Amino acid sequence: MKEAIFRGTDMVKNYGETTVLQGISMELYRGDFTVIMGSSGSGKSTLLYMFSGMDRLSRGQILYSEKFPSGKRLSHTRRSFDEMMDITNASEKELTNLRAEAFGFVFQHTHLVSSLTLEENIRMAGLICGSMSEKEIQDKTNLLICQMRLEKAKNRLPVQVSGGEAQRAAVARAVITNPNILFADEPTGALNKANTEEVLNLLTTLHAEGLSILLVTHDREAALRGNRILYLEDGIIVGELELSPYQRKDLERERKLASWLEGFHW
Repeated sequence: MKEAIFRGTDMVKNYGETTVLQGISMELYRGDFTVIMGSSGSGKSTLLYMFSGMDRLSRGQILYSEKFPSGKRLSHTRRSFDEMMDITNASEKELTNLRAEAFGFVFQHTHLVSSLTLEENIRMAGLICGSMSEKEIQDKTNLLICQMRLEKAKNRLPVQVSGGEAQRAAVARAVITNPNILFADEPTGALNKANTEEVLNLLTTLHAEGLSILLVTHDREAALRGNRILYLEDGIIVGELELSPYQRKDLERERKLASWLEGFHW
């Protein structure tokens, strides 16, 4: 039985008079590579922002399984590591702590600090977390630089590297703290085909190593990497597809996803 890392109930989000999420109830499971698809304006990114605590619901509740990579709890008032935290009513300080240590983020634009080298950008995320020693941070930074194939670019500024190198650095920055989940919002949207393939391969490897991922995408090739695909339409989940773990050149998997998406006129 899958373990829920998040549980959302009756999730509603309004922006003024516009309702973007219309009472969604769903769970995100530990170890899953969950993909959210849908047309522009369907609520994909909004749903990601709600789960990640980057924005707050207008109505409803989101519970998070309170397990930090470092083993510490969010609040000493809670009695059990397994007790779920109500993100809906969390303080800004609690949400900041979650985003610094337990959650990783990758976006379409890298948001790297322009005055820092790629290596410094990666190290900075470890320093902000506060639960790692300087040696642990440097060791993990070195490991990620190798894993992301950034050895030649590590001492360059973001403006001095390719889009693919910058995005790989952003992925490294997101996972240096060994987060419980990686939130990825259109991470390949600004990349060419070769760099898209490289970033997707990195995400697939991270998932195979045990990282839970929530990915928002318009790209069918990106969606193929997931094992659970959700389709949003006008703020409602209208379809769900379960897939086996990703394998390269799996034509049956590609046909299954294509056939499923055709049902939504994709």
